[in-house]
Amino acid sequence: MISIVIPTREEERSIEKTIRQFESLSIPHEVIVSDGKSADRTVGIARATGARVVVNESGVRSPSKQRNDGAHVAEGEFILFIDATVIMPDIQMYLTKALKHFEDPKVVALAVPQWIYPESATRTDRIMLTITNWMLKVQKMGSGKFVLTRRSAFEKLGGYREDLMTREDGDFFIRSKTIGTVVFDTDLPIYYAGRREHAWGWPKLLYVWVRDTISVILFDKSASEDWAPVR
Repeated sequence: MISIVIPTREEERSIEKTIRQFESLSIPHEVIVSDGKSADRTVGIARATGARVVVNESGVRSPSKQRNDGAHVAEGEFILFIDATVIMPDIQMYLTKALKHFEDPKVVALAVPQWIYPESATRTDRIMLTITNWMLKVQKMGSGKFVLTRRSAFEKLGGYREDLMTREDGDFFIRSKTIGTVVFDTDLPIYYAGRREHAWGWPKLLYVWVRDTISVILFDKSASEDWAPVR
């Protein structure tokens, strides 16, 4: 069984489509929406669409905590973390191929390429993501938009670091490689909305990524104190 965990925060416009892509999936699965106390209709839509909903009442709004909260109630042998706008083409074929990597007992996590929806992607988006995906492939790492891991490995690592507001995804892959193999499959792309890229622009986004990465490397903490939603 695979548990699909989706952290959300003000996602009323996208969450239904993201959940419904799993309706045709014949692989045993559950969809868990881990909500950061959204002020909109996200929770109601998620429940009406058939997802199990966990609401973070602590007041701590971070992707790491929401992923960990969702994983805490997950029942599957595998846990798939995706963002709330992520779409996978041909979901049955996609996850069948993704899970096949785990037939090797050494594999603990899977990372994949990420692309902005073709209908809204700009030329700059395609160039920047080509570079980003190449770097992730070389490093055998991924982003928080898609992380497929064994539940046993996730628990062994203690999940995501909740003290990191950003770069928690890179930290998770780095730690995963200390206990097993991380695979990057170039044939399994995911697509997402690219809202932050388009609202901020690539120069600002790259600056924040680099700044936070350096901060985590040098000081073991994120420079960003919040990761406010862009809607």
